[in-house]
Amino acid sequence: MATLDVFESLDVKEGQISAEIWVANFQEGHHENLNIIHVGWNIAPSYYGDKKTHFLVGWTADGYNSTGCFDLNCNGFVPVNYAPITPRDTLDVKRKITIKIFKSKYDGDWWLHFARGGEKLAPVGYWPKSLFNTLDYYADHIQWGGYTTSLPGNPSPPMGNGHWPRENSATFQDLQYINEDETGYPPIPMPGIQSYVSNKECYQVSRFMTNKFKYGGPGGCTN
Repeated sequence: MATLDVFESLDVKEGQISAEIWVANFQEGHHENLNIIHVGWNIAPSYYGDKKTHFLVGWTADGYNSTGCFDLNCNGFVPVNYAPITPRDTLDVKRKITIKIFKSKYDGDWWLHFARGGEKLAPVGYWPKSLFNTLDYYADHIQWGGYTTSLPGNPSPPMGNGHWPRENSATFQDLQYINEDETGYPPIPMPGIQSYVSNKECYQVSRFMTNKFKYGGPGGCTN
């Protein structure tokens, strides 16, 4: 669970920018058993046909080899009536959103709740536990952060709002793990939370302090 900033970017021509929560179960050396759920915001002109910021939902039970999809492009994620948002909807930029992913203590399905800044969390839908072969019981990996892609040889797009992690940069805050009773509790900074940056020349992440962290960067990398 986390609350995160939502931004827009006109610098994405190809590739994508996203900020997400990933809930997964990894088995070392067995990518075919990678079970993952991920939710957040996404800018991907080649996928959406525009440069707007969209609400993204995705899942797979084998590392996207033959199962899973984004949004509602396959059977899997089950939306509910009167949800506050639908996968692929556009989002209000410069407004925070809160995302909660948890395993139901009643039926074992994975549920998604969502709220815009200042609103109460409400259910969006769920992933039936029958979709998964390892995530059907528990998650052993949770990740919060930003993600970008670009075509080979093209400069990578900015991440977050394009600023380095400082006072006015993109933020994840109010991070929580969700226990078996569906209640949240804050993670331990160290050694519970570890940071990773794939290309420090273009992106960075701050230290995890006071239950939040900042992230982002201008992009421009071609390697």
